[in-house]
Amino acid sequence: MLRGLFNWKTLLSLLAIGIVTGTIFYSQYLARKISLRERQLVEQWAEASQFIIRAPMDAELLVATRILTENDIVPIIETNENDSIINFVNLDSTSVISSPSYLVEQLTEFKQLHPPVSWTDPTDATKINRYYYGESALLNQVRYFPIVQLCIVALFIALTIVSLHSSYRSSQNQIWAGMAKETAHQLGTPVSSLQGWVEMLREIAGAEKVVVELEKDVDRLQLITDRFGKIGSTPKLESTELVSQVSGMVDYMKKRAGGKIVFSVESRSSHPVYAMISPPLFDWVIENLLKNALDAMNGDGSIAVVISETDTSVLIDVSDTGKGIPKPQWSSVFTPGFTTKKRGWGLGLSLSKRIIAQYHRGTLFVKHSEPGKGTTFTISLKK
Repeated sequence: MLRGLFNWKTLLSLLAIGIVTGTIFYSQYLARKISLRERQLVEQWAEASQFIIRAPMDAELLVATRILTENDIVPIIETNENDSIINFVNLDSTSVISSPSYLVEQLTEFKQLHPPVSWTDPTDATKINRYYYGESALLNQVRYFPIVQLCIVALFIALTIVSLHSSYRSSQNQIWAGMAKETAHQLGTPVSSLQGWVEMLREIAGAEKVVVELEKDVDRLQLITDRFGKIGSTPKLESTELVSQVSGMVDYMKKRAGGKIVFSVESRSSHPVYAMISPPLFDWVIENLLKNALDAMNGDGSIAVVISETDTSVLIDVSDTGKGIPKPQWSSVFTPGFTTKKRGWGLGLSLSKRIIAQYHRGTLFVKHSEPGKGTTFTISLKK
């Protein structure tokens, strides 16, 4: 699936490059043709203007007048031999009236765009009229069209990639949910059977101690089944006091850790701290973080859980004094399959992040880690 996603990205990128490149070349070709045509219009306009001055009563006066009036697209400024402005056409008359410097600014701009069309009086060579001209709205549209198209193509590619990525993540979520529900289904039958055997053992004299311990393990299996059953469905969130909830899981892990591991739970709030959570799934996250901390310490060290608040969030820090995580790997530890252990699938942290993000609308991240000194993971939940 990932390979297909990258192939689509490559194909779309090549298609976009081809479209934009072709558009740029064609637009430049059109721009040159339009620019050449506009210069011809300016030359005709200049010739018609001088013709009217030279032969106002000539029969061809109507033709020259028509040439002057039909140019309504190319802005032109006419100057004399001293570059003093004597006439203009197709400029914003409102700006001409309101701003005395408008014509001068336009003339400066036109000088930079094109060389002028010049006309010399045949009876007096010292009299030269110059016609400076700008670019029509059509020519500007053609020039900027590739940029507009590039933005459209880029937006199209971005939307397509987002759609493909969302589709990939949706498929990934379906796989996760399907595996979890199938696991819950497969566990359900033997757990129910074990519960029946526990009830039968209760009736046997002398099996009381065995029943108590076996019942704990069956309850644990039932809890695991319940957790897997909730993956892929919308869990019911409850307002839960976090210190006691976290302490319960810490006590559970403390009984299964070595005697050299020191556990502590601290609240930095002066009142009970509540958050909307799914207790079974939240316990799963805490359990995964505590197991990860135990694995990092090899049987000797300390684990501290600190619960604190901000104006908008509740923070749960889980710190250990283990081997730490190099900074380049901080984001990789949440990738499915990433593990530094010889055994295991590397799904614990990935699953924990998914539970916090999807079901609790919170975040799970590495707050701090230093090789040889330990790691702190932080869960952030909205109040």
